Amino acid sequence: MRRRPAPGQAAGEDGPDAGLPGAGGRTRSPGLAAGLRHGPELTPMPVPRAVGVVRLGVVVTVAVTVPLFTRNFGSGGLGIAIAVTLAVSTVAGLTWQFAEGKPRLWLASLAVMGAAGGALAGMSSLSTAIAIGFMVAISAGARLPTELSLGIVAETVAAFLIAGIVSGAPVEAIIGWTSGFIGLWAFGLTRRAYLFRAVDAEQALEQARRAHAAETQAAALAERARIAREIHDVLAHALAAVSVNLQAAEGLLDALPDKGPEVARIVECVERAGALTKEGMAEARRAILALRDDDTGPGYAGTGQPNGGQLAVRLRALADEHRAAGDAAVEFTVTGTPRPLGADAALTAFRTAQEALTNARKHAPGLPVSLDVSYLPDGMVLLVSNPLPAPGGAAPLARAGAGYGLTGLRERAALAGGTLTSGPGDGRWEVCLRLPG
Repeated sequence: MRRRPAPGQAAGEDGPDAGLPGAGGRTRSPGLAAGLRHGPELTPMPVPRAVGVVRLGVVVTVAVTVPLFTRNFGSGGLGIAIAVTLAVSTVAGLTWQFAEGKPRLWLASLAVMGAAGGALAGMSSLSTAIAIGFMVAISAGARLPTELSLGIVAETVAAFLIAGIVSGAPVEAIIGWTSGFIGLWAFGLTRRAYLFRAVDAEQALEQARRAHAAETQAAALAERARIAREIHDVLAHALAAVSVNLQAAEGLLDALPDKGPEVARIVECVERAGALTKEGMAEARRAILALRDDDTGPGYAGTGQPNGGQLAVRLRALADEHRAAGDAAVEFTVTGTPRPLGADAALTAFRTAQEALTNARKHAPGLPVSLDVSYLPDGMVLLVSNPLPAPGGAAPLARAGAGYGLTGLRERAALAGGTLTSGPGDGRWEVCLRLPG
């Protein structure tokens, strides 16, 4: 399977794992000259500050201690060669240490450090000089494509062998340190392969998360569609049947020869009930459309529902409807200057007023209701209150409904960032909604 390009990498380019067995991309990594010309493909590897300090300490330690282990340092052919390679290794090591983020400079300083450090280790094989070559081997293996890192390590080993043989280094040191270079290079390759496996694992985990999110969204949409079907089959059909029967009743009442005031009152109630039924059917259709709509647009809040600017007007109309439909007075007041609210907040306020007025008619029939809207600097407060009914008073509609209206309103308020409280206070039943904005 072809590996996807890393972030910021164009399609068709080789990733930093080019040259690794089983890796996607080209089979041959660029050589040193191409790396210096175009920039090497460095494996992203954040270097902790502690590691940087240790590297810097190694370079400084080599620069300080090698002269102490070298006789006639800086004099004679061997002493001058050690001094020169030590100086070049130190400068290249410091440059390499601070060249992170500059691939060409990083590669050039690493190559120079490898050649000079290898030669230094060969001429001073029993000192700390070997640490420079070790850092080159492990860094090349961990950060560079295989063939490019092999070239850097081969350069280091060749410089070490030539310098060691010419300077008469012990055989055991030549064999041991050469094995050390190769072993640390192999360790760097292992580290690099581990990093790629970690990246692959993270990508697989991210894909699994996206797949799970897609499955969750699909399940939610399926559940919403099921709820929409239930609403349509139960509520919309029932309201349609009620509307038809109300129209039939209205026709029969109009056909009566003697229309007294009582019949006129009945006709008025039937007409109002028909209008409320049609409005309920429209609300049910909007709810069904919102449930079936899987877009992230305004949805239900935007399908004819009151926005912030219309809220006061719609609440006044709602109060007028309840005043005309029942025998109780409904007082509506607005305090402060009405201002636009978010669609969700406005819909929450409208639904709260609807539910509170309906509950007042059910549990305290005939008692006056007050609907107060206050626009505050930091939000809006909606208060619906009515006197508590006398114990044992007639309330034929008190048992109607499932009893989850206020619970649903609290959930709506929480989703809109507000709070809803309800309960008795000072002889009245109050429903108070507070919304920010």
